[in-house]
Amino acid sequence: MRIVFAGSTTFALPSLSALARGPHEVAYVLTAPERKGDRGRPAERPVRDLARALGCQVMQPERADAAAFAEMGPLDMLIVCAYGQLLADPVLRLFSHGAWGVHPSLLPRHRGASPIAAAILAGDVETGVSIYQMDRRLDAGPVLARVRVAVPPRATTPSLTAMLAPTAADLLEATLDSFSAGQVVASAQDEALATYAPKVTRDSGEMSWEMPAATIDRSVRALQPWPGSRANLCGSRVKLISGDVISMPPALGEAPPGQLLGMKGDSLAIATGAGAYLIEKLQPPGARPMTARDFLHGRRISLSALPL
Repeated sequence: MRIVFAGSTTFALPSLSALARGPHEVAYVLTAPERKGDRGRPAERPVRDLARALGCQVMQPERADAAAFAEMGPLDMLIVCAYGQLLADPVLRLFSHGAWGVHPSLLPRHRGASPIAAAILAGDVETGVSIYQMDRRLDAGPVLARVRVAVPPRATTPSLTAMLAPTAADLLEATLDSFSAGQVVASAQDEALATYAPKVTRDSGEMSWEMPAATIDRSVRALQPWPGSRANLCGSRVKLISGDVISMPPALGEAPPGQLLGMKGDSLAIATGAGAYLIEKLQPPGARPMTARDFLHGRRISLSALPL
């Protein structure tokens, strides 16, 4: 088949590599258009770079509408993997064997833009990858294949992405083989089980110590590397880089949310709306990441060790 691959983030790299070494022709690779990144430098375009290294023709349209495909000739299949643009129904109809989406969740759970972060935010113990037949609805077409993956207890969005990306590539290869052999069976998604993972925004990381410690912990792990989770601490709005949930020390009784409880090594325990959160690393505004102890030392705050 002549396949068009559409992807933009690092999650798509193993799937593109798998296609390129397979029996089908990767006729074109669609990826995000050029943009300026930090400090005016060009933003990273990992799929573009890999596609060029593989000798694939690259297209970076501002809008991937039917006109963007006009010069491509006959096309058999579109495979979309973390592309970042919604594709209209006229585009999907250009392909004789349709369009497949590679989605890092167990559809219909966590449809939408941020399924990996959503799985961590929800406290899911299991996620996975789904390959589905795309239609005009958002991530709602019939599922062609699905694989389940356990979510590690301390997973972050980067670490879970790195785990799921090769899993997605393997599943895509296997599903294409099954499709070529006429063995793929599509199963409709159960709309009653559908949940949505909206796009992460800068405001997604605004934390309050009135939240339960478990919620804060999931947010810190899910919202890496951007936008990060921020909370008030000693008069500063700091970025929480790493930490963990701990039990409230019985000797402290019912401490109000936001109260500094004590130190555990270089980490700071703070009371929350439910339980306590142990801040390991943080980043003050305009400063480098540091341990909680170094942060307190710079503000001449000294706390005793946590009472056991």
